[in-house]
Parts: sequence; C-alpha cells; structure tokens
Amino acid sequence: MQKGFVYCEAERLKGCDIHLDYPSVGATENIMLAAVFAEGETCIRNAAKEPEIIDLQNFLIGLGVNIWGAGTSIIRISGNNTKLRSIVHNVIPDRIVAGTYMVASAITGGDILLKNVVPEHISSMISNLRDCGCSVNVKRNLIRVSGPARPRSIDIIRTLPYPGFPTDMQAQMVSLLSIARGESIIVETVFENRYKHVEELIRMGANIKIEGRIAVIKGVKRLVGANITSKDLRGGAALVLAGLIAEGETRIDGLKHIDRGYEDIEGKLRGVGASIVRIDDE
Repeated sequence: MQKGFVYCEAERLKGCDIHLDYPSVGATENIMLAAVFAEGETCIRNAAKEPEIIDLQNFLIGLGVNIWGAGTSIIRISGNNTKLRSIVHNVIPDRIVAGTYMVASAITGGDILLKNVVPEHISSMISNLRDCGCSVNVKRNLIRVSGPARPRSIDIIRTLPYPGFPTDMQAQMVSLLSIARGESIIVETVFENRYKHVEELIRMGANIKIEGRIAVIKGVKRLVGANITSKDLRGGAALVLAGLIAEGETRIDGLKHIDRGYEDIEGKLRGVGASIVRIDDE
C-alpha cells in the first residue's frame, strides 16, 4: 500500500478457497472475474447473493466459463479459460433505479407505472412502501405505485444483504420518511458513514437525529427548498426526491455523483410531471 492505494501485481493467478467475512457484492464480483483466468478452481464462500451476482454468472456462462452456485453462499469457478466466445447479453433491470422512482411516486403522492422491472428483485421495497400507505400493484414486469396524501411512518427498517432491504435504498427512504406521520427508525448495518444526506435534509427542514448507525426520523409536514449538495450517489438521489416536494426552489450541486447511477434522471422525472431542470453539467 502506498499513500492510501493498494497496488497488486502477479505473473499468474491460482485458484483457491476464499471465505468472505462479509457477503460483499463488489468483492464477490471481482473474485469471480479474477478466477476466470486463474489456474484451477476457485471457491467463494459466504458469497453475496444479489441478483447482479446471478446476472454476472449468466454472462460468464455465455462466454464459456465453467461457473456455478450464484444465488447461494458458495460459488465455484473453474479457471484456465484462455479462449472465450463473444456473446450478446442483456443486463438485468436496475433494481435501485426502479426503487428510486417508486419512492418518487410515494413522496409526491403521484401515480407512476414502471415497465421492464423484476418485482422479485425489489420485494423488500414493495413491502416497505405498502407499509407507508402506498398502493403497489404488480403484474409480471410492471409495477404501478400510487402514493398517499402523506406517508405513514415505519417503526424500523434495517438495511441487510439481499434479499433484505438494500443499503442503496436507505437514503431515498430517509427522504420519504422525513415527511411521514410519526417517528421512524432506520438502522444502517451494511456501511458506516452513510448518512451524509441527512445534514442536507435537515437544512430543508427535516427532523432527523443520527446515533452511530441509527437514524431517528420524526416526520414533518413540509420541507422547504434550499441550496444543497449531493455528497454521494444514493444520497444525491434522495435529495432530488426531497426537492420534488419541498416548498420553493431546491438547487443541488454535486451532480457528478448522481450521474454515476442514473441516466437522465431529470428528464425522466420531468416526463412524469416534475418541475426539474439541469442547469450545470459537471
């Protein structure tokens, strides 16, 4: 390690057994990819089970890789793949993007129909939005979300590895619950320091207190527009959602973070009635 960076170099990779202390999605994906060209078999234990892991396995199988176990806690990859074939692969729908637009409907009391989604991938989000008072109708690859006049609070939400509630939807739910009736609690169990958006929401009038990994949210009747800053990807999306229902004008800096995970978020929201425009391409 040099100056905070880790540099790795090897003439060849060898397959081995790897036990993850935590079922990290990024770690699982990177090991899967490295194992493709490693000598021998690699076994990942306590692997992540997210849909993206299964999709990556399907992609690698299409290339000709001998890999199995994705979706379970143990994944095995046979290496020495010197020749891979070309394929056409359709990536699965982004469940976090879908969840964000679902919350957009919930927080505004809107009525949005989402197409080309996989409801099984976002079942925890569907359940929590129904608990908030939303009407969520599911039909094959369609989800229709109708938001209430004002959402209800939720006693407690814990972020967990799949199929639990995703940490990447925590910030968006904080925005929604900031205007709910009553008090809600969110426990962030996956990542530390993932409440950077809360300070900005408080500037908009939200009543939120952070104690370590716990956020206590007392719903307020309204948020007010402010000049705020997106400090990370999902927190930035949460601020956009808060801006949709805030009184007055909200200006958000740090769009480069939001752009990492959303394609033309302002255009899509404008298409369903939001008054939103990009004024600074970063």
